[in-house]
Amino acid sequence: MKKITSIYILTGLLTIGAVTSCKKDFLERPPLDQLSEATFWKNPNDVYQAVMAVYNQLPGDGIIYDDGATDNAHAQYPWESSATDVSAGTLTSTTDAGWSFIDIRRANYFLANADKVTTVDAALLERYKAEVRFLRALFYSRLTNKFGDVPLITTVLALGAENVPRTPKAEVVKFITDELDAVSKILPQSYAGGKPNEKGRITKGAALALKARVHLNESQWQLAVDASSQVMTLGYSLFKVGAEEAIDAKDDYSKWVTFANANDEKKFRLGLRSYEALFHKVNEGNTEVILDRQQIDQKDANFLNTYLLPGTIGGWSSVTPTQELVNSYGSYKTGEAVIPTDPAQRADWYKTNNPAFANEYKNRDPRFYATILFENSPWNAVEDDYKFNWVQGASNMSLTGYNFRKLVDPAIYRQQVDNHANIILIRYAEVLLTYAEAKNELSGPDATVYDALDAVRTRSGMPVVDRVKYAGKDALREVIRNERRVELALEGQRYMDIRRWKIAPQVMKTINNIKNTQAQERTWNDRFYLMPVPQKEVDLSKGVLTQNAGYN
Repeated sequence: MKKITSIYILTGLLTIGAVTSCKKDFLERPPLDQLSEATFWKNPNDVYQAVMAVYNQLPGDGIIYDDGATDNAHAQYPWESSATDVSAGTLTSTTDAGWSFIDIRRANYFLANADKVTTVDAALLERYKAEVRFLRALFYSRLTNKFGDVPLITTVLALGAENVPRTPKAEVVKFITDELDAVSKILPQSYAGGKPNEKGRITKGAALALKARVHLNESQWQLAVDASSQVMTLGYSLFKVGAEEAIDAKDDYSKWVTFANANDEKKFRLGLRSYEALFHKVNEGNTEVILDRQQIDQKDANFLNTYLLPGTIGGWSSVTPTQELVNSYGSYKTGEAVIPTDPAQRADWYKTNNPAFANEYKNRDPRFYATILFENSPWNAVEDDYKFNWVQGASNMSLTGYNFRKLVDPAIYRQQVDNHANIILIRYAEVLLTYAEAKNELSGPDATVYDALDAVRTRSGMPVVDRVKYAGKDALREVIRNERRVELALEGQRYMDIRRWKIAPQVMKTINNIKNTQAQERTWNDRFYLMPVPQKEVDLSKGVLTQNAGYN
């Protein structure tokens, strides 16, 4: 199965009261493009399709905009998402930053009605319910991350009873984690394949990994350690390739990396390829994937190739890397941080075509080369002899001077069709980093913390952490935080990271391009730790919903 989705999109799940008449008149027959209480919930396939309608609400390519709302990336088109306003600090009570309960309503509708079909195997129905409960917990976790207190709704609301006050965040988080704990005891570790056991459905690992993420975001260190530790026993492993594809081998990195010998070059190249290829369609469902949004070939494509590539090769440059993200990639040789070039000096070297400009991009973390398109960087997989060149001011070009290559699938690009690779939402590397952060905050570094970090780093060809230099909690904390940034770039985790660490006021600053001219003016106000409830929703509630502090 390539896609967990629904043939039926149960609009509003469902229009209560839209039951048709029992008359036999032709004009009275139920419309073929709608479903009703009278025609649904009759057989096991109806239950199956209703589950798929909830899966259809999983996040997709829009996760890149979560990074666009942070210091990692610039989202230049305000009509594509709220990320432009969030990052710029131009949020108002009219900004809709994702206040929606459609997905939760679908889940509640399923849970309220699935028992009507008595011909479904009882164990299968229980599993279906666990899958939907997980999805509802995921949807709620995304809401609480943005808005804090949100209405906790677990039943189907009657018409006229839609206005529900906000529930304290702590109660919603407890509901989320209790649900995830409960369903983790029901869900299988894997699926055999074939309807209704398609690979890609929610697993025990997904429930525990999301639980670990939620506890981490709430700084509940012991609980995050416990949940991530459980995932680490389930057989997941970091994805690695054993050899380069012929097209990738054409990329000449000798200009960018000083290799000690052939083995050193092989380590670098396989680290780069392992990291970038885990997101490509050919490697869907690899050993690192815990949860992904499944796509149908060309029928339910994502738009990552379009959103991320530069206009010179058909992209829109919708979300592009900041200089601050570029600066975060350390040295391939030492594993240590790299001192960035002075912005004025970088601009002068760039404008005068000084060869010294290229020095900043040499001997960096292999994930840098797998993630960032920088001036003259090679990428034969996307086009023969391709080298990135920034065209400032041209249509659909980056405003920062960089583009992303991470999450782009070059093989699909060459087919001249939309990207239809699955979108990974949770992977094992995140679990290892969750464990490392929570364990370090709980009790300081120990061998298990270093081992988790080293596994992530060495997969990409980087050196292990220096256990002598980073023997203390505070010093290792900075390593862990930077590791999360570079490993999980563009995967939507930076948004909560900078809020959990309370560093948003320091990092959400105006960004410049490689010419040291302004790409986006940014301001920060502490009210931005939470997004505004849309004022129209407050007004419609007649005072039942309250606004977050600082928004008028």
